[in-house]
Amino acid sequence: MTQFFRPNIKRNGRIARGVIGTICLIAGIVLVDFALWLGLIFVVAGLFAIYEALRGWCLARACGIKTKI
Repeated sequence: MTQFFRPNIKRNGRIARGVIGTICLIAGIVLVDFALWLGLIFVVAGLFAIYEALRGWCLARACGIKTKI
């Protein structure tokens, strides 16, 4: 299990996930006023992307999917 959670992205991927996570988090906070369930989905996705950026880990890569970044 430790192999699954080892860091697997470099600086560019971490920056991209951090930006995407921040955008999703802000969009989720705004959307909560209009559609609670949609806002919560965006908030959770944003928090997960920020977690990936901070940890240097990508779920898709850990599952064996090749990504560009």
